[in-house]
Amino acid sequence: MNLSDSKKKLALAGVVCGIVAACLAALGNPANMAFCIACFIRDTAGAMGMHQAEVVQYARPEIIGLVLGAFIISVATKEYRSTAGSSPMIRFVLGVIIMIGALVFLGCPLRMVIRMSAGDLNAWVAFVGFILGVGTGVFALKNGFSLGRAHITNKSSGAVLPAVVVGILILATCTTLFKASQAGPGSMHAPIIASLVGGLVFGAFAQKSRMCFAGSIRDIILMKNFDLISVIAGLFVVMLVFNIATGRFVVEFNTPGVIAHSEHLWNILGMYTVGFAAVLAGGCPLRQLILAGQGSSDSAVTVVGMFVGSAICHNFGLAASGTALNPETKEVVAGAVPVNGKVACIICIVICFIIAFTNKREEAK
Repeated sequence: MNLSDSKKKLALAGVVCGIVAACLAALGNPANMAFCIACFIRDTAGAMGMHQAEVVQYARPEIIGLVLGAFIISVATKEYRSTAGSSPMIRFVLGVIIMIGALVFLGCPLRMVIRMSAGDLNAWVAFVGFILGVGTGVFALKNGFSLGRAHITNKSSGAVLPAVVVGILILATCTTLFKASQAGPGSMHAPIIASLVGGLVFGAFAQKSRMCFAGSIRDIILMKNFDLISVIAGLFVVMLVFNIATGRFVVEFNTPGVIAHSEHLWNILGMYTVGFAAVLAGGCPLRQLILAGQGSSDSAVTVVGMFVGSAICHNFGLAASGTALNPETKEVVAGAVPVNGKVACIICIVICFIIAFTNKREEAK
């Protein structure tokens, strides 16, 4: 079972993932979000009490499904490899940085593409920043950047994160320990079973197709290879058709209910940060979850960093707010990035440059 040996198979994998996202959107996930790694990790972190933002607290089964889907399919196809040992603390920091950049923009690269497919011009602006960020990461790679080589470890080590997400699923469904939003994005979700199955399918196809939003742009810049972008294109086309068919396609900057803002510079810089950090970490937020599912403890550390990053964003007022309608006056209230978020974003970019040019291949052996 190999989906990465032809562009047609890759595009088909993207179509399947797009159908999953469209179904979840139709079944209740937030408008123009459908499937967002950053937002869903943030919601899950909130459910676990890592932050106290009441409108974004819900243990998202999609995140659990992604990890388990990648784990199950990698074991079934003998691609499971338990590896670890490559600059874990730097990867943790990169996970935090990825989340800060994503929540300044309000979405991961997956959600950026989904927003683009719905006509959200803010996402198209952010796409420019994402490409520039990936390009900066590629420049670092060409100049010898490396976090070192991971090594084979005990098989049980790579299974820790899959086991942890199973524990989260059990606690979320069988106890009342986790928090759940009564209003806001956290209260909008598809049925648990549909979300979990959707995550499993998405995770399996993402694992077999090597889906990575940062990797697809990196390959184009670095090797003129357009294979991975075929997966993204398949997903985009399906979501475009879905949004047009359901009347969700709106070409505007300020669209109430979309959970987005129109501060263009910070949309660009937010996704620049995500693209840059993702290349340094070896994959976008989605790819990190998939790699963690197939046994990479390095990616698992990055995922833990993303959870901590989401908590930092909401505990210290870094996350942006989306454009909304005032319930009393019915006037449009523009979304914005707080000063704390802007400062944090700039600091994250500086840290990325420090990481990029102080970690060389000859030093990382």
